[in-house]
Amino acid sequence: MGVVVLLALLASGCVSTVLDVDNKASQPIPAALLAEMSRKSMSPSAPILVRIFKQESELEIWKRDRSGQFALLKTYPMCRWSGKLGPKTREGDRQAPEGFYHVNAGMLNPNSQYYLSFNLGYPNRLEAALGYTGEALMVHGACSSSGCFALTDEGVAEIYAVAREALRGGQPAFQVQAFPFRMTAQNMAKHRDDPNFSFWTDLKRGYDIFEVTRRQPRVSHCGRRYVFDMEFQGGEPRDPLAACPPAVKGDDPVVARRTEADLLAMQSMVENGTALSAHAYVDGGMHPSFRSLLERSGEQTLAKRTSLSSVPISRPSAALADPHSPRE
Repeated sequence: MGVVVLLALLASGCVSTVLDVDNKASQPIPAALLAEMSRKSMSPSAPILVRIFKQESELEIWKRDRSGQFALLKTYPMCRWSGKLGPKTREGDRQAPEGFYHVNAGMLNPNSQYYLSFNLGYPNRLEAALGYTGEALMVHGACSSSGCFALTDEGVAEIYAVAREALRGGQPAFQVQAFPFRMTAQNMAKHRDDPNFSFWTDLKRGYDIFEVTRRQPRVSHCGRRYVFDMEFQGGEPRDPLAACPPAVKGDDPVVARRTEADLLAMQSMVENGTALSAHAYVDGGMHPSFRSLLERSGEQTLAKRTSLSSVPISRPSAALADPHSPRE
């Protein structure tokens, strides 16, 4: 049956026909991606790190190279995410999560209804302590989302293979950093009046550490927030809701300078009137490349291009209302 489906899709010109529907979880890393790893001095078994950006509808795979730092391997356009900018707080709010997560081998799902997937582990320790509810928030295939990040079958197949080999290579779990947007001074200024701004300022500290050092930040929780790379008297905080204990060491001065420079730039943009105004999402976003195809050819064509089983596009009218259109 799988061969029949594959041949039918091949005849239709579907971009996902390179996929093996019977052995999807064991497919090797594509040769072109292996060549890119080699060019960038990366091993297929080296650790990875994932960054997700809602506003830009992009997912990045970073991989540790021979220098010991992480380098960007590939950026994948996301076909669909749901909700608005901001964290997920309750079951049924349609929000895709924002925060720091860790994915181990047991969280890879080879039997997903959306081709392949991995569970982000929402709610994480901090979110659970804050009383946030919901479960099974995934990165998966197709172009349909109800709180998840959908990447197309072909995209998730590559990511799944890269993650599988890193975990087999000895990485206990890979970190996923999910952000509302690329946390530049311009974007922070743009969203300065959002009720989530304080939370996003917290996330930005972890973002800045990775941007400056190209190493994975160590994530802790206390005082109802994330804390990064901190060593505390008496060991790691046990209660994310309790006040943070005294720190043994302060922030990395290079990272602190980056954060301070962005703060000053943001303040300058606000004061001189060059900060842009934020847009409101109807229900999630879609990468401009997929939105262009949706506008041009319709939802059935996009479904065929993003899913072997032609999973329907979720809320196509809302995707077309995404304020970050190619024309902006």
